[in-house]
Amino acid sequence: MTSPAEPANGTDAPALRASDLTRCRHRIHRAATLPRGVTLPAEPASVAQRKDAAADHRGDVRARLADDFRHHHPRGTWDEDVHGEALAAADPAALPDRVWNARLPRERDTLRAGGVDLLLRDDVHGGYIPVIVVNHKVTDPGSGATTSPLGAWAPRADPHRKMRGQTRDQVRLAHVTRMLERLGLATPAQVGGAIGYDADCIVAYDLGGDGGILEQYDARFADRQAVARGLVDTDPARIGECASCPFWNDLTGPDGRTVDGCGTVLRERHDVSLVATGHRGTMLRAAGIGTIDRLAAWHGRGPDEWHGGGFDDTVVSARAWLVDEPLVRRGPRVTVPRADVEVDVDMESYQEHGAYLWGTLVTDGGVDLGYRPFVTWDPVPTDDEARSFAEFWTWLMRLRDGALAEGRTFAAYCYSQNAENKWLLGSATRFQGYPSIPPVEEVRAFIESDHWVDIFEYVGENFVSPRGRGLKVLARFAGFDWRDDDAGGEASMAWYREAVGLDGDAPAHDQRTRVLEYNEDDVRATKALREWMSDAAADEVPSVDDLPVPGEAELRAVEAALG
Repeated sequence: MTSPAEPANGTDAPALRASDLTRCRHRIHRAATLPRGVTLPAEPASVAQRKDAAADHRGDVRARLADDFRHHHPRGTWDEDVHGEALAAADPAALPDRVWNARLPRERDTLRAGGVDLLLRDDVHGGYIPVIVVNHKVTDPGSGATTSPLGAWAPRADPHRKMRGQTRDQVRLAHVTRMLERLGLATPAQVGGAIGYDADCIVAYDLGGDGGILEQYDARFADRQAVARGLVDTDPARIGECASCPFWNDLTGPDGRTVDGCGTVLRERHDVSLVATGHRGTMLRAAGIGTIDRLAAWHGRGPDEWHGGGFDDTVVSARAWLVDEPLVRRGPRVTVPRADVEVDVDMESYQEHGAYLWGTLVTDGGVDLGYRPFVTWDPVPTDDEARSFAEFWTWLMRLRDGALAEGRTFAAYCYSQNAENKWLLGSATRFQGYPSIPPVEEVRAFIESDHWVDIFEYVGENFVSPRGRGLKVLARFAGFDWRDDDAGGEASMAWYREAVGLDGDAPAHDQRTRVLEYNEDDVRATKALREWMSDAAADEVPSVDDLPVPGEAELRAVEAALG
């Protein structure tokens, strides 16, 4: 366990933004105790891209709101980039009706820092209602949410939307509410709103009440505040956030000394969270299983604290970790469906805007007939997306029907079908009535048929994969590698932006080639993996029964060495 840092005063402790309150507690400790002169690595491209997309979304919403407000309230006042102290010092009668990008002063004593996308003046209660703009969905189809039109604060029960439980949004609104209260600018109604990805309403939150959002926020903030000031201990554990955390890998100071990253610390400890992340690692620790070695030696049913399935696989992953085995076979045979006519499919989408590319690779009787893309280079969302999807679907169904009419078997393969299924059904729904768009039920029937095969699921049925089941990880067992060193879903979105000129530049044709090659490599990787599973995996991958199980003497020796 880490030692508490020397308690810091309000000036020296790091600022706490709303995003810090939904992150790892130990990350706050690491930031507060980082030695001087140590530079953190640049944020991953995926994080930067999500921030850029969020900024673009906020810019679009700002333009819409400003135009709408000025059109419907020609005598109203709309200000931008106003500092909160200036608002607090102004004559209440002169306060603007709307403030975009209100910059709130950092509170040196509490450590709070932040701002808010939009302030709406509360004409009934006084003060301002905070509204945040987020690049994710805040509602789903249904009923029960409280929403308000974008142009005015008039919340009411919505018969068409149900609320999505977004803790991060609630924390942001509570955080900025406390900051507005400090300035005397908060509405006493203790309400706030969020404009989501669809930007068709404001979702209204009631922040007050016993046990409500503000009360929960206060407890969370007090805890993170104590961590930032070095008043409580924290301990590292592997969670999903670690993949993009700057403190996971080792850091180097200006004197050349190494500052151990959390990954190094956990590996040295053989920490159980390396194979049982998040709440599962917490449950195992509660059951007295703190090391991978102790988990690997486990026999029988899981501890009472363990909820849900997958415990046996977690034990296998622990045994595999100890001998550095990245893939383990469950049984004596490896099975995956094969067919006379096989089509590998991979879809590319851009955020929630649309699916712009359906890539395919046909293998007929073992003969590779080549890659064929169905693509639109009009920036999505676009009606041309309907054209490319219709062409893909018509081609695929003709290929299937032709094979079956000849008495031959047919299978179309994807890797992790959730994304493909989402856009198959979504495209059929959105473009219903366009030329050659199939009925939604026809698409659904195909998805539910034996002709649509998810290789990801068959990997799970045949193997335990301690390092994950990502295609990039597993296709390399089949000897396949991508042409582009930067290949990945997040990177392809950046290439797409350039390919269609989303940033205002001329479309980059070399980036279109890059996207197509990446997509082709994905379908070829799927083909390589499933063929390897059929032909060689049973001989090349060790079985669960081949893994050694630590004995009690080994456990005592390891635990003595680990301290």
